[in-house]
Formats: sequence, C-alpha cells, structure tokens
Amino acid sequence: MFKSLLIGSVLFAGSMSLIAAQDPAPAAALPTAGIDGTGPGWRSLGEADFVNVNCHEDTWTWNGDAVACTGQPVGVTRSVKPYTNFELICEWRHLKDAGNSGIFLWSPIESMNRLKGPGLPEGIEVQVLDLGYTAAYEKSGNPADWFTCHGDVFPVGASTMNPFPPVSPNGRRSFPTESRSKGVGEWNHYYIRAINGEVRLWVNGVEVSGGTACSPATGYLALESEGSPVEFRKLRIRELS
Repeated sequence: MFKSLLIGSVLFAGSMSLIAAQDPAPAAALPTAGIDGTGPGWRSLGEADFVNVNCHEDTWTWNGDAVACTGQPVGVTRSVKPYTNFELICEWRHLKDAGNSGIFLWSPIESMNRLKGPGLPEGIEVQVLDLGYTAAYEKSGNPADWFTCHGDVFPVGASTMNPFPPVSPNGRRSFPTESRSKGVGEWNHYYIRAINGEVRLWVNGVEVSGGTACSPATGYLALESEGSPVEFRKLRIRELS
C-alpha cells in the first residue's frame, strides 16, 4: 500500500513538472504605438504652413517645426490649407501649472473668418490640458467631472461627433480610457488619425479617445492659444487619400 502511494506520488509530481515545463512564459508587455512621423509621405509643419487668425503678432514664435505660444490673447493660428484625411503627430508641454490649449481638426474657414477678436473656431478639438487644471478648477467649488486632463476629444460649437466611450456627462466629449498625460514642463506625444470623419487619439503611445461621424470632416488645422504659455514641437503630417 505504502509502495503504491509512493509510486503514485512520484508519477503525479513528475506529471506536474512536465505540465509546468510546457506552460508558456508570461507575455512581455506590448510595445506602445510610438509613431514618430518618419517614412513615406510624412513631412514637417512649420511657420510657412500656418497663418495667424486672431492672435497678436508675437503670440506664436516659430523655430523650424517647433512653436512657442504666449497664451495671449485667446485665439488660434491655422493651417494655410485644409485637410481631409491625414495623420498628425506632435509633442507638447505646458510651461505653467493648469495650462490650457488644444489642437483643432477640420475647422471651417467660415468660423475662422468670424473671429474678429479673442475667441475660438468650430471644429473637432483634441484637448491639450495640464494636469494641474483639475485642482485649479475645483477651487471654485464645482466638481471637475465634465473634463479630463488626458486627451479629451470633442466637437466645438455647431460641430458634431459621436464620441467613443467613456463619454462625458453631457454626451459630447470622448473621455480617455487611460490617464497618460505628463505634468507641467514635461513633453507629451500625440498621434492623431483623422480619416473619413473618424478621429482617434494616441497619448504617449496608447490609443485613448476619439469619435466617429464628425461634422465637418474636412477643414483647417489650428493650434490654440488659451491663456497660458505652451510649446509644440515635431509637428509632422501625412495626408491620406
């Protein structure tokens, strides 16, 4: 009896060792989608590709494919030409706590032309918000539950979009699925894919937000000045058919 139990135990242990040996090793972490804008079709965007809409002459200072913004006044600089289907990458960083900015896609020229003073156009906005904005906003006593600081995508004005979930309480904003943004003074990487009325945003290598059925789905790009100094660099675009 004892001998049979001993033999059985040895066989069981051996079979478990064999199973353990056959188990696959834990999967390595998947690489992030760090699109760097190199390859066929990509080109840099610089000063010659943008025109001031309603900012001061010194609001935007260009250096190659990088631009510094004072944040004053509230307004935009827009692309010289309209775009329909494209991929866009850039890096950005806020220079002051609680800074606010954004990148407009498919903005109609009519809404740009109406900006005779401080203000922002219509279109689909990819928000560029510093992490400190939440605490600054909640000092007013109101909850910061209608926005995030990690890459909201939403329509502005009369523009419309069906946002990817999770969705803001008012149903207009696509909230990011992950908290990926870095704080004031640190560079963040955005990869934006805008095709056939669909927008998708990757923040620091991970897709987090976007939407479909965007209207309009063609128009101008714009960089936003909204009260706080911010820098953009490595602006690159690839137009798609």
